[in-house]
Amino acid sequence: MARVCELTGKGPMVGNNVSHANNRTKRRFLPNLNDVTLASDAMGRSYRLRISSAALRTVDHRGGLDAFLMRAREDDLSPRVRALKREIEKAATAGA
Repeated sequence: MARVCELTGKGPMVGNNVSHANNRTKRRFLPNLNDVTLASDAMGRSYRLRISSAALRTVDHRGGLDAFLMRAREDDLSPRVRALKREIEKAATAGA
């Protein structure tokens, strides 16, 4: 399983450990990923996603999964979440 957030596309970064003697060794900075279950109001069901803690806070701030996906760029989303976004858009237009 890739270490990439399904909602924001945030992935590993590379950098250096720097010792007191200024020796540098390569290291990886991994995103803080969590397995969470988020509910969609438009679809009436829950979805299991692997997202970063920062993305989880953003979802809460924007008012839920549906509101987050409406404002999200398609490039950042995983293919599975892109399909979910399209389903939610269809359900929102059909309900309106």
